[in-house]
Amino acid sequence: MIKVNVKIGKKSWHSKIKNPTKYFITRLKKIPKEVSFFNKKHIFFTIFLTDSLNLKKLNKKFRNKNKATDVLSFPNYEKKNLKLIKEKKIYIGDIALSYEIINKRSLKSSFIEEFDKVWIHGLLHLIGYDHVKNKNYFKMLKVEKKIYKLFYLK
Repeated sequence: MIKVNVKIGKKSWHSKIKNPTKYFITRLKKIPKEVSFFNKKHIFFTIFLTDSLNLKKLNKKFRNKNKATDVLSFPNYEKKNLKLIKEKKIYIGDIALSYEIINKRSLKSSFIEEFDKVWIHGLLHLIGYDHVKNKNYFKMLKVEKKIYKLFYLK
């Protein structure tokens, strides 16, 4: 089971997603089918739906990059330690998302599709995926696509 605590820091999010908590409940139920990490555990995390200004501040503070970004992930555990956890209840960390960047990208597709791509990406970072090396990028991308297809293939 995966649960999320949704914090909304920008009201514009409500114009695109009426009830974010309910939205995530339906999406998160499907993920354990494709990502074994989530099986037989109670996983918790927080998503902060905010704006580009806040993402820029967070990016500067934690990554020393003075620019906005679409998503930032703050894992609670290092990748090597995740595999050692024996507890059944695990708080894996926090994700922050930028409304403006997702909204701008959605002009070529839809807001919900872009939103899903970004938060899935952030969630995978919380469980140890990265894209520093090409090999890891393709591994992460493969899992992202598997999860994304759960929502869009019937």
